[in-house]
Amino acid sequence: MTVKTVTVIAAVFATMVSLSSCGNTIRGMGKDTANTVDATQSAGRTVNKAAKQ
Repeated sequence: MTVKTVTVIAAVFATMVSLSSCGNTIRGMGKDTANTVDATQSAGRTVNKAAKQ
């Protein structure tokens, strides 16, 4: 194998690792956002119940 081939393979590998890390981060952000929405809705229901008493 030539140096150019090894360099290309290393670059592709590094790119794949970087992209998989981004995918995990985006997935985590989605879960955090969903949890925030759930907490906000729960708080809204609690305030609504307190206001009705």
